[in-house]
Amino acid sequence: MKVARIHGRIRDRRRDHLRMLSTRIIRENQTVVIEDLAVRVMVRNHALARAISDAGWRDLRFMLEYKGAWYGRTVVAVSGWYPGTRSCLACGALVASLSLHTREWTCRCGVVHDRDVNAAKNILAAGLAVAACGDGVGPPRSQHGEASVGEAGKPAREEGNPRRQAGEEANVGWPCARPSATLLRDLPGIERSRSDEHTVR
Repeated sequence: MKVARIHGRIRDRRRDHLRMLSTRIIRENQTVVIEDLAVRVMVRNHALARAISDAGWRDLRFMLEYKGAWYGRTVVAVSGWYPGTRSCLACGALVASLSLHTREWTCRCGVVHDRDVNAAKNILAAGLAVAACGDGVGPPRSQHGEASVGEAGKPAREEGNPRRQAGEEANVGWPCARPSATLLRDLPGIERSRSDEHTVR
């Protein structure tokens, strides 16, 4: 019984934290972009199951969606199949594969990426494009082809982006265009949460 009470307190504290976090995120932003993760499948990995459950991703998404409806915010879920981790934010090149141990990689255009930061920015760009232009928009095409990854997760080279060295801004935005074949459109699961589809209790 004592162990059950301790777990109950932990669960309550986690839920309170998620409530405060979701409220702050919704109040401070007009559009919120999240990744549509298959949590039920991910927890089958016994090495990650406890950490994923402790994070409460599914509960956080639920809170963001119903509070977004309540406050009139837009919540966009980008498919977990969208390769934001492997796409260069600067030029759009797509690296063939990245192991979970690769935390940093370098694109052929010269930009060195932190894996998580690059993925977060790509997911944000994808979600904002969907929110602004509809589900058919896609990212700009790469002019550099496939990106390269250094050995054991180390950057292949440390030089910066030549365009940025010249003072030119990187193309981080997604144009409101509907090309015949786009990376985003061809991936399943991109969905937009509409405020009229949710009931706040």
